[in-house]
Amino acid sequence: MGRQDQQLQVLNALDAAKTQWYHFTAIIVAGMGFFTDAYDLFCISLVTKLLGRIYYTDPASPTPGSLPPNIAAAVNGVALCRTLSGQLFFGWLGDKLGRKSVYGMTLLLMVICSIASGLSFSHTPTSVMATLCFFRFWLGFGIGGDYPLSATIMSEYANKKTRGAFIAAVFAMQGFGILAGGVVTLAMSAGFQAAFPAPAYEMPETARYTALVAKDAKQASSDMAKVLQVEIEVEEEKLQDITRGRDYGLFSARFAKRHGAHLLGTAATWFLVDVAYYSQNLFQKDIFTSIHWIPKARTMSALEEVFRISRAQTLIALCGTVPGYWFTVFLIDIIGRFKIQLLGFAGMTAFMLGLAIPYHHWTMPGNQVIFVFLYGFTFFFANFGPNATAFIVPAEIFPARLRSTCHGISAASGKAGAIIGAFGFLYAAQPQDKAHVDAGYKPGIGVRNALFVLAGCNLVGFLMTWMLVPESKGKSLEEMSGEADDEEASANGGATAVNSSGVEMV
Repeated sequence: MGRQDQQLQVLNALDAAKTQWYHFTAIIVAGMGFFTDAYDLFCISLVTKLLGRIYYTDPASPTPGSLPPNIAAAVNGVALCRTLSGQLFFGWLGDKLGRKSVYGMTLLLMVICSIASGLSFSHTPTSVMATLCFFRFWLGFGIGGDYPLSATIMSEYANKKTRGAFIAAVFAMQGFGILAGGVVTLAMSAGFQAAFPAPAYEMPETARYTALVAKDAKQASSDMAKVLQVEIEVEEEKLQDITRGRDYGLFSARFAKRHGAHLLGTAATWFLVDVAYYSQNLFQKDIFTSIHWIPKARTMSALEEVFRISRAQTLIALCGTVPGYWFTVFLIDIIGRFKIQLLGFAGMTAFMLGLAIPYHHWTMPGNQVIFVFLYGFTFFFANFGPNATAFIVPAEIFPARLRSTCHGISAASGKAGAIIGAFGFLYAAQPQDKAHVDAGYKPGIGVRNALFVLAGCNLVGFLMTWMLVPESKGKSLEEMSGEADDEEASANGGATAVNSSGVEMV
């Protein structure tokens, strides 16, 4: 029997389905979580300067107030720290309880903590920051859960032909979230400066979870018949044959042989890209100040400073970040994940070296515009590259019963990189000259050397991609995970098979 004959009809129907309205509905439902994630994670960098002026201004000092180093690190990084554990916990829970119900839990937690973060209260600056950090800590937990669940939901709903574009479209909502943060801050600061000078959609559980993990062929066929609006046969006996003997766990030798290198590849590359990406995103304001594109704080009012920072970051988002996401959406099923990830890491490496090597040149008057132009390209290649594909690939290459867990592990590794980037760059980018170090900080290695370090991370990411990350373009989830080879091997009396990435299947 051929591979198609061995596959459940409900899964074949999903793989072969034409692009329909339910695909776009799924993108919106899963993507809105990512829109909120990005808005919540990155908007904090737009207001940290304002928080410093409001709560830490010394009337006796001519310099505007700024957050102390430990407070700045906590405000910027606390959500990232909790995101890591949320990715692991909710990724595991999604494989145990199902994608739909656990996704709902993460969204509810995000809504509650987002509102609470905006209403942070207390009587002293320290306690206000503590309250803000508390709610952002739990906000990060919910955000972490959204990563593995939204990716898994979209990958399991999508058809084989355009699956990459659909998962990339979900992730591209992150760009709109970053842009929305800048636009809202821009509008709010401009408005205050002018005024005060100085639909319900019921998404069923994914068929791959219901059939391959919960082992309920009848419910899977019923759910997808409604979604696809076609008749789908209930295949109880075939499901039993397909799932028999395939319950190996995450820590088994069988998983290590089949997917160990892949998990190392997805986790390592996500870690490396997030070191660079979060460093760039959270500390754009400091980089722009270091090249004198944004004036020193003491030369402008608080609202003008917020306006200039949000304008700069919105410009970068519009010209570099958002276009990168959508280049990935439109080209990923043509070029493939592997090539886009290699291209992205190579582009980020090249442009960061282009910024770092002649760094002194960019600080001279008249050269800042070209610096910002090149800097925008590092964001473009991050998102038309590993920042997007690192999210997509783990949702495609692991078996259904471990897919959400493995995506969560990969995403958590990424957040570990983000934490290192956020905390490390905060201190490392301080000037080497003590006379120019910000109050409360010690001398660092400087922005130039920090850019060299980030370029090195991208180069290592290129090499890790080359060695460990497989191509999943045009293949079904079962082909990529080896589950289709299991089925064929079972039908042929246990013959040995080899999957697309060269890993032997016994």
